[in-house]
Amino acid sequence: MKTAYLDCSSGISGDMCLGALVDAGIPIKKLESELKKLRVKGYKLSVKKVKRSGFAATKVDVLLPSAIPSPAGKSHQQSAKTWKDVEKIIKASSLSASIKQKGLKVFKKLFEAEAKVHGETFNKAHLHELGAVDCIVDIMGTLMCLELLDIERVYASHVNLGSGAVKTSHGILPVPAPATIEILRCMMHAAGCKVYSDGTPFELTTPTGAVILKELSSGFGDMPDMIIDRIGIGAGNKDIKGKANVLRVFVGELSAMSYEPSTPSVIVIETTIDDMNPQIYEYVMEKLFKAGALDVYLTQIIMKKGRPAVKLTVLCGNKEKENLMKIIFEETTTIGLRFYEADRKTLSREIKQITTKLGKVNVKISKLGSKVVRRTPEYEDCKRLAKKLNMPLIEVMKELSHL
Repeated sequence: MKTAYLDCSSGISGDMCLGALVDAGIPIKKLESELKKLRVKGYKLSVKKVKRSGFAATKVDVLLPSAIPSPAGKSHQQSAKTWKDVEKIIKASSLSASIKQKGLKVFKKLFEAEAKVHGETFNKAHLHELGAVDCIVDIMGTLMCLELLDIERVYASHVNLGSGAVKTSHGILPVPAPATIEILRCMMHAAGCKVYSDGTPFELTTPTGAVILKELSSGFGDMPDMIIDRIGIGAGNKDIKGKANVLRVFVGELSAMSYEPSTPSVIVIETTIDDMNPQIYEYVMEKLFKAGALDVYLTQIIMKKGRPAVKLTVLCGNKEKENLMKIIFEETTTIGLRFYEADRKTLSREIKQITTKLGKVNVKISKLGSKVVRRTPEYEDCKRLAKKLNMPLIEVMKELSHL
């Protein structure tokens, strides 16, 4: 599977992302030809080689945008920065349906974040800190480059935010900017993205960079096992002393033994109980699952002085942690809990419905890289077929085990 891995150790911005992909081998003439399909005029792409703390990198800039003509012949000036403005431009373009859909999804998330942090309605939200032309070219150009490179999946490292302050239309604000952290906050819960600052006194990750990660990256963490075909290096605006202000993109094939590079970490909650009626566990487990636990299981243990007991273990996301601990305290006899964060690796998985001679059944397909390692029929479907066909469940599962 053709894969790109983004090294965000110096953050990420739209121009850095575009620069890295151009550096990875996209001819600038080809990119300019694709960008013409947007029917956005009044700008010029500047592409040059620069150095960032010893790294040779490609710097892409959008120069002097003056106007964006609409399909009706009117012009959207640089100040036209609402969702409806951008939506019209993308929908009126001659780009592929796939790139249009991805572009609209990226911009919708960006406007949602701007609306939330500035207390505005979605349709009135503006891209306050972003030039409309710059933002459109950076985001749509990134999508075009990924398609030109035949990239099927994108992964990324955890994200360096930088520190200090940034000048905005609202005044001087601390880094990260409000929209940046709002976008990244969603990724922390949904995709396991972690953010940090190495103390660099500049804004390293921008809202545009954050939203590109949010909508395009399938996972975060260490680089997956991959055979690297090419490397692209995109330059940030500042040449920071002692730090290479660059975004690196590694393009290649996932190896046959590659796991997902990172799966969202989980919270592990544990408690040991030696004084509760065992009949209660079923009720507690059912309630925990309904409240969002990823897994709940019991382990027989021996405590001090030879006392038999049960260790209750719950796996969950960070959002569910507090509520699940509350349930355990209220529904069991425990007076104390342990909890900690644990990293995990999983096989990539997808669900496909297939038709068998017994009927339709959903099958979970697990892959190690591009290699399918197992196909597992969903238990509830097996149970449904067993009842429908009046067959023993064990026979249904045996029949479907060879899918």
